[in-house]
Amino acid sequence: MALLGAILFCAGEPINQPVWEDNMIPEFDPKKQSRRDFFQLAAAGAGAAAMLGGMGISPALAADMAAAAGRSDKPLKAAFSNAGLQATWCAQGKQAAEYFGKLFNVEVTWFDGELSAPKQQKAIEDMASQKWDFVAIQAFGIGTLTDSVNKMIKAGIPVMDMDTLIAPLDSIEVHSLLAPDNEFMGAAVTSALMDAIGGKGKVVMTQGALGHTGAQGRARGFKSVVKNYPNVEVVDEQPADWDVTKVARIWETLLTKYPQIDAAFFHNDDMALAAYNVMKQHNRTGIKIGGVDAMPPALDAVADGRMTATVRNPSCRIHGYSVIAGVAAVVGGEKTGTGGIPKNIVTDGPVVTKANAAGMQWMEDHFLI
Repeated sequence: MALLGAILFCAGEPINQPVWEDNMIPEFDPKKQSRRDFFQLAAAGAGAAAMLGGMGISPALAADMAAAAGRSDKPLKAAFSNAGLQATWCAQGKQAAEYFGKLFNVEVTWFDGELSAPKQQKAIEDMASQKWDFVAIQAFGIGTLTDSVNKMIKAGIPVMDMDTLIAPLDSIEVHSLLAPDNEFMGAAVTSALMDAIGGKGKVVMTQGALGHTGAQGRARGFKSVVKNYPNVEVVDEQPADWDVTKVARIWETLLTKYPQIDAAFFHNDDMALAAYNVMKQHNRTGIKIGGVDAMPPALDAVADGRMTATVRNPSCRIHGYSVIAGVAAVVGGEKTGTGGIPKNIVTDGPVVTKANAAGMQWMEDHFLI
């Protein structure tokens, strides 16, 4: 999609949204304004093709990018929900959705899942009682939101599924699922941990919410790697439901129960770092730990050696591209499937080690990944 390429090309410093009259073409000074400023101006509408062409982009590509980036004449209304803003990944996703919303003239309203299936269910019921141009949802657990989501789909509202399945794709008519390959992420970090401990020892997997299909994929990835190491014993696989307080309780018990733990894989970075704090209190910081999400605190932890590795679950791509997909569905009339928006869009990110942590931080700062 040309639009996604435009976003990657035009990343620069964050700015405030410029204000202009509908019939004005803002002036762009490349000496004074960043590439992100430029994209915001280009997204405004009428002058986009001319400005893109003036920057050395071919006229055909400029026209394509301008058309793709065209804003609605009136603000679109979109409702978003993810598992819970207590989780740093979800909070970052909210920032990304709001940023992309400003670019594309979308007013984003948030319905917090609060890391609770019943609370998110109530929030989505409230969402379904209102009118929206499109919605985007990351379910706390598969099958927990189906009735309310189907109500919106039947009302003609395009629904973007983010990160984890609302329901199996063959049983619900979401417009698209934007998600990473969770099995890959679990396997990649587990492989890094196996290398770090020489393929032998006692290991722990602290899981997220068992009903979360992302957590299920990460667990499969972990197990697919560990089964190849006969000298590795998995001593615990408890779920902590993404809750750092629960993680602390679990790890207080684990460190008392097991005098030897060589490595631990956590289904997200927040849980990994919460467990590290407990390990530090017990003078057990020799345990190799890995997580998922590559959030800024984890990038720091990888850089200074507290964590062995993490992998980027691209919150900014998932939430930001959900805005783009919603605009494409509403303004561009793109349907699901061939010639339109794919039913399943894989939004992978790389494994993060000391070698690439700084670059990952830069991309996150600019909502690129």
